[in-house]
Amino acid sequence: MTGLTYSPLIPAPLLLLLCALAVGLIIYGLWHRAKGVLLRALPVAALIIAIADPQLIRENQTPLKDVAVIVVDESASQKLGQREGRTAKAVEKLTADFAAGGDLEVRTVRTGRNDTAGGAGGTRLFEALSSAISDVPAQRLAGSVLITDGQVHDALPADRATINHAAYMNAPVHLLITGEHKEFDRRIRLESAPDFGLVGQPAIVRLRAEDTQAVAGTPIPVSIKHNGGLALHIELPAGTTMDVPMEIENSGANVFEVEIAAGQGEISTANNKTLVSISGVRDRMRVLLVSGQPHVGERAWRNLLKSDPNIDLVHFTILRPLTKDDSTPFNELSLISFPIRELFEEQLKQFDLIIFDRYSQKGLVPFQYMTNVANYVRQGGALMLAVGPEYADSFALFGAPLQSILPAEPTGRVYNGAFRPHLSDVGLRHPVTALLEGAQNSRFKAGDPSWGRWLRQIQISKAVGAPVLLGQDKDPLLVLNRVGQGRVALLLSDTAWLWGKGFDGGGPQTELLRRVAHWLMKEPELEEESLTAEVRDGGLQVNRRSLSTEVVPVKVKAPNGTEQTVLPQPAAAGVFTSRLDITEPGLYSLTDGKITTIAAVGTPNPLESFDVVSMEAKVGPLAEATGGGVFWLEDTTPTMRRVVPGRVAHGSTWLGLKANKQVAVTGVTQTPLSPVALILLLVMAGAMLAWWREGK
Repeated sequence: MTGLTYSPLIPAPLLLLLCALAVGLIIYGLWHRAKGVLLRALPVAALIIAIADPQLIRENQTPLKDVAVIVVDESASQKLGQREGRTAKAVEKLTADFAAGGDLEVRTVRTGRNDTAGGAGGTRLFEALSSAISDVPAQRLAGSVLITDGQVHDALPADRATINHAAYMNAPVHLLITGEHKEFDRRIRLESAPDFGLVGQPAIVRLRAEDTQAVAGTPIPVSIKHNGGLALHIELPAGTTMDVPMEIENSGANVFEVEIAAGQGEISTANNKTLVSISGVRDRMRVLLVSGQPHVGERAWRNLLKSDPNIDLVHFTILRPLTKDDSTPFNELSLISFPIRELFEEQLKQFDLIIFDRYSQKGLVPFQYMTNVANYVRQGGALMLAVGPEYADSFALFGAPLQSILPAEPTGRVYNGAFRPHLSDVGLRHPVTALLEGAQNSRFKAGDPSWGRWLRQIQISKAVGAPVLLGQDKDPLLVLNRVGQGRVALLLSDTAWLWGKGFDGGGPQTELLRRVAHWLMKEPELEEESLTAEVRDGGLQVNRRSLSTEVVPVKVKAPNGTEQTVLPQPAAAGVFTSRLDITEPGLYSLTDGKITTIAAVGTPNPLESFDVVSMEAKVGPLAEATGGGVFWLEDTTPTMRRVVPGRVAHGSTWLGLKANKQVAVTGVTQTPLSPVALILLLVMAGAMLAWWREGK
C-alpha cells in the first residue's frame, strides 16, 4: 500500500504564504508580458517542492483474524432430555467449521457449571459473552453463537441493548436452542410467604400452580407437608394465584414442603416442589404464678416474668392461709376472692406455665384441683416448683396427685447452711445451664469461688430426670424432667435470690430462672436432645445436641433421594457437629434413629430450575436485532459461512460471521520525491534559461 505525505522544513502556514507570493509574482509577470516569466517559475517551484519535502509512503501489512465466540450453557437445565448431547455435537461441529476457515480466532466459553448459588442467579450467558470479548476491538468481532435452552436471565431487550451499545451488538448473535418444540412442564410458584407466624394460628402463603399445557383454571392436585409429616391434599386452579392457610404448630422453624402432582411426560419434576420456612413465635404467653408463704425471694419470679413484654402474668400471693384462725372479719381477708375454680378448672389449659413458689397444701387450692394440674402437665403443660422448708413437712405438694409427676421425693430434712451451687455432669451438657455465665468453671472444686453461696437446701431421697444443678454433698438442687407431653422443674432452695443481690460474688440468677422458664415452655433452642442443620460456608452443617457422650451417626437424605451418613464429632459440651457438601438445593432430611428433622437449602424457586421449557422468546429478539438467526438443534445443526458486513448473516441451515478483513501494519517505507541533486539542477537550469531569455 502506498501514500503521499509531506514534511515541510518550515511551518505549513509560512509555506502556503510563500506559494501564494510566488504565484502572485508569476501572475504579475504574465500580466505585464515580462520575458522569461515561465522559466523563472521553474526554480521557484523546485524550491517550494524542496521545502515541502514530499515522500512516498509504503506500508507493510499483515491480515488479522476475526474473533468468533461460542458460549456454551452448562447450567442445570441443560442436563434435561437430550440437551446435553445436542450441545456437545453442536460445539464439535461449529469448532471444526470455524477452524476450517483459517481466518478466525475461536473463543469457547462455558458457563453455569459451577453455580454456587444453587441456581438462584439464573443463567448468565451475556455476562460470560461480554467478558470473553472485553479485549476485542469492534472491527474484529465476527459474531457470537449461544448454545442454550433459551432460558437466559441476563439478556437485555434488543432496543435497550442498542441504547447501551453492548459490545456484542456489533456483530451477529446466533441462538442455537438445545430443547424441543413440544416440551411442557408443571411447576409450583411461591408468590409470597411471611417470615414469622403465631403458634396455633394459620399463616397465609400465596401459591400459584402453573401448567404450560393445561387450560387456565384446571384443578391441579397439590400436597403440603409440615416438617416432613403427613401431607395435606388440596387442589389449585392452573394459572391462578391462591392464598393457602398453613398452620404454625410449633415454635421455631416450621418447614412446609409444597408439591404439585407430576404431569405425564413433563420435562422436569425438579420444579414441582417448593419450600416454605416460617418461624413460629408465641403471642403473649400466659403464666400463672402462685406464691405461698411470703419470703425474701418472692419477687424474683415476678420481676423476671414482668420484665418480658411477651408474657401475660397472673400472680396471686397467699398472705393468710385458711388454717390460720383469728378474729379478722371475712370481708377484710382479701381485696378479691381467690378464683380457684376459674384458674384450676375452667382456664387451666390456657396457661403456658404454672409456677408454685413456696406453696403447700395448706393453701387455698383444694386438694382435688391438683388432679387437674397433673393432667394438665401430662397433656403438654409446664409446671415449676420453687420450694422451701414447706416441701419437707407433711403438707408438701409431693403428696398425691402431684406425686406422680414430681421428679423428687423429699426426705423431710432441710439443710440450713452455706453451700456453693455447681453443675452436674448432665448440667454441663444441658442447654439450660451449660451456657450460663461462668458455667464451665463452676463444676465443684475445693476452694473454687465461681458462683456465690446459697443458704438452704431441701434434701430428697431420689430424683428422676436431669439433676442439672447440685448443692450440698452433691445432692440435686435443680431437677428437670419430662412427664408425658409436658415438663416439670423442681428448684430445691428458696435462697436463689442471693445471687441477684450479689451475695458472696452472686451468680446468674435472672438468666438461670429465665432459661428454666423457657425450657418449660418448650423453647426450641433449649432442647437438650435436638438435631438441626444450617447452611454455612457453602455446605450443610449438622448440629446434634445430646446429654449423652456417645457419638451417634446421622443419616442425611438429599432432595434427589440419595443418602449418606455423617458422624458428628464433639465440638462443645453436649454439642456434636459435622459438615457435608451441598449437591443441590431443596429439602434435606436428617435422622439419628431417634430424632428426625429437615432443613431447607437454597432459594425456594431458583431461576435455573423453575422455568425449564425451551424457548426463543428471551433471546430471539436480540438475535434478530443483530442480524443473527435462531436455530433449533432438534431440526438442524447449522453450518458456518463468512459474509460481507451489512449483508444477511443467516439462512435456514447456515449462520454467518462477518468477514471484517482487518490488517495490522508491521512496517513503513518512506521514499523522498525531491532529491537534492535534482532540485539544484532544476534551480540552476531555470535560472540560466531565464537569464538567457531576458538577454535576447
